[in-house]
Amino acid sequence: MRRTDRLFDLIQILRDGRLHRAQDMANKLEVSIRTIYRDMDTLAASGVPVEGERGVGYMITAVITLPPLNLTLTELEALHLGMAIVGEAADEELQSAAKSLSAKIDAVLPEDRSAPPTGWGFAIYPFADAAKGFQHMPIIRAAIRSRQKLAITYRALDEEVSHRVIRPLQLEYWGRVWTCTVWCEMRSDFRVFRVDRIEESKILPELFVEEPGKTLADYMAKITPKEV
Repeated sequence: MRRTDRLFDLIQILRDGRLHRAQDMANKLEVSIRTIYRDMDTLAASGVPVEGERGVGYMITAVITLPPLNLTLTELEALHLGMAIVGEAADEELQSAAKSLSAKIDAVLPEDRSAPPTGWGFAIYPFADAAKGFQHMPIIRAAIRSRQKLAITYRALDEEVSHRVIRPLQLEYWGRVWTCTVWCEMRSDFRVFRVDRIEESKILPELFVEEPGKTLADYMAKITPKEV
């Protein structure tokens, strides 16, 4: 697993606001505990609101989401599609400009607006990787608006391919990488899928209604850090 992918997985583990031991995270991601320590330092330096110490554990102390911007998610998607194209161009000056613009956008992502805009550090994702998911974004947006289920083929980070029926609830942006928060019919639980790892997507004729325990509000309540 690439380090950038592992950092993303660590954020997903920590999003519930609970205290997680480094050893448990190391076991789950099949890396050494020293690797987790280094990754925690990297996340903290990138602006992720993570606190903790070695031998005790780590937790996220603020809700992680996209704060209000002057850009809509669709506008942001269009912007990054353009940057993905420019980022793969032969012109080195344009490549540099695309990376710089991506970093500036990443810098406004932390929700704590009183903190220095140090950015998330996820601009290191190759533009080509992030661009893989753009073909699915219109389908996902349409399904979210119309509350229709989706059938997707998903390739996980361990390369395991699965076929899922999902209720798409929300798109989120993480610095070139987009995710979709869903209710997964197969797992009967919430899941967060990286859009760039979706290989196929299809809107199903079946609509879904809000059911207790399966809504976006339920998911947000589940991951919101608890006050201590």
